[in-house]
Amino acid sequence: KPEPPVYNIVFYTPNNWPQPVYKYENNLLTEAGFRLGRKLFYESKLSRDNTISCGSCHQQFAAFAHSAHALSHGIDGLFGTRNAPGLFNMNWMPSFMWDGGINHIEIQPLAPIQNPVEMDENINDVIAKLQADSEYPQMFSDAFGSTEVNSQKIFKAIAQFQGLFISDNSKYDKYVNGFIDFSDEEKNGKNIFDTKCASCHKPPLFSDYSYRNNGLSINTSLNDSGRAHITGLSEDRFKFKVPSLRNIALTAPYMHDGRFKTLNQAIGHYTSISSTPNLDTTLQKGVQLSEEDIVNLIAFLNTLTDYEFVTDVRFMNPN
Repeated sequence: KPEPPVYNIVFYTPNNWPQPVYKYENNLLTEAGFRLGRKLFYESKLSRDNTISCGSCHQQFAAFAHSAHALSHGIDGLFGTRNAPGLFNMNWMPSFMWDGGINHIEIQPLAPIQNPVEMDENINDVIAKLQADSEYPQMFSDAFGSTEVNSQKIFKAIAQFQGLFISDNSKYDKYVNGFIDFSDEEKNGKNIFDTKCASCHKPPLFSDYSYRNNGLSINTSLNDSGRAHITGLSEDRFKFKVPSLRNIALTAPYMHDGRFKTLNQAIGHYTSISSTPNLDTTLQKGVQLSEEDIVNLIAFLNTLTDYEFVTDVRFMNPN
């Protein structure tokens, strides 16, 4: 079938947003590079047995999270230990993964490719498969001027594609830009959010990208030490990156291990936090919310859904 049309292959910084971390300074953004990155994102040849792609666990309709999966299954039906997060506004992220173990968008895809329970493939074997493919050499030539396939080009192309996952057109964005008004419920929810949530989930990106322990009980079947897995520091045990709340209504289940199926459950957790090692100081007393507060807060969180983003033909599977 013909490829979906591609338009507006332009990176921009939305009004009143901070400058991005990644600006394509050493990776010229082109339509050919974007098309190659899109094909690679949905390419199952990146996995050992040619069954798993990035798009297997990052579905556009779910804001590129894995809908209804607490933990995604990868190669041979094996399960990982963490919930697949939504992918958007990645050029503003100073680090990647729940533990921040990767600090550059161009390196990030190597982790799932090599992870034994995700794609379990060797990058040299990926290169060989793509080089032998009937389409890829020409696509690499169109994007980078040579038919040679190498890891740098693979990761630059995927960064061109993923970097355009800009989610900035939700009802919330239209409200703050003065185009529409909120209902009373949404306004009340925004006031509650601004008072009790925004210190960590800081607008406009709805995260400060820090690492915090939010008081979840330790999942003894996973024993995930979080940030400490990278730093080796005891004070980082059970700290995880604060996720963006944009598109939160689409990305269930919630938390680093997907333990909560609904927003009600996820918010309810903050009202009855038990003391855990390294619990964030801002959460020592929990968050006081009435039932009405929770209803209003969810009404506000629903305004963060960007329907244009999750239906944008540019990001759909071209295969």
